[in-house]
Amino acid sequence: MPELVYLPILGTRIASVTYDEAVAFILDRAAGERPAHAYVCAANVHTVSLARRDAAFREVLNGALLAVPDGQPLVWAHRILVGRRLMDRVYGPTLMLKLCEGAAARGLPVYLYGGSGGVPEKLAQVLQQRWPELKIAGAFAPPFGERSADDSGLRQELEAINSSGARLLFVALGAPKQERFMHAHASRINALQIGVGAAFDFHSGRMPQAPAWMQQAGLEWFFRFCVEPRRLWRRYLFYNPYFILRLTLQRLGLDAPSRALAHKLRVTSDE
Repeated sequence: MPELVYLPILGTRIASVTYDEAVAFILDRAAGERPAHAYVCAANVHTVSLARRDAAFREVLNGALLAVPDGQPLVWAHRILVGRRLMDRVYGPTLMLKLCEGAAARGLPVYLYGGSGGVPEKLAQVLQQRWPELKIAGAFAPPFGERSADDSGLRQELEAINSSGARLLFVALGAPKQERFMHAHASRINALQIGVGAAFDFHSGRMPQAPAWMQQAGLEWFFRFCVEPRRLWRRYLFYNPYFILRLTLQRLGLDAPSRALAHKLRVTSDE
């Protein structure tokens, strides 16, 4: 596989990849001798904007093995910034299905962690029906709310994941909780983690998914807002305009984190 290209958006390192490249990269890592201590993020306007405002969260995203452009606006953003298209959208829920297909073919066990009660178990049934050869090492919906690192229940959950033999751990806790979870516990988990957001709800049938045309038009946020207005209105009311403002400043060369990351990426590529 060719070396991946990374591009900065508001100071976040986004991989310029296709689905096939992302799937091959992730599965090769999961099948290797050292799949542990790494995670993959699906970045969108919300998470990138949050990272621009929160340096600690920016470190979480930039500490990922891979941060893929989950949102169509990120693809457009790079076209605005560099004048040509350098990446494709790699939508988290679709990436999950492609990874499950590849994991089934390569005999890599997967673990489903997240969602509300009963959802991961329902999803496990759906995935098994689609790929009977897929090895599902476990499925668990953790309790809601903040948890400390020494929470005995959390320790048992991590031990269960490790003892299951899973090579891929799909984490669906919602952003930014799932990204912070993956970063905080990467050193304790023996599987490659992939944050997939609402994928559990979509693929289990619990929640409707935006039509393909809305996804391609960058209107998935509006569809999700209509489905969950009380939960999502603050996110879209603030972060969508904020993203446009900060992207404009980056285009003018006035965004310091983006300049710093761009310099770091250039230095790394020259070494």
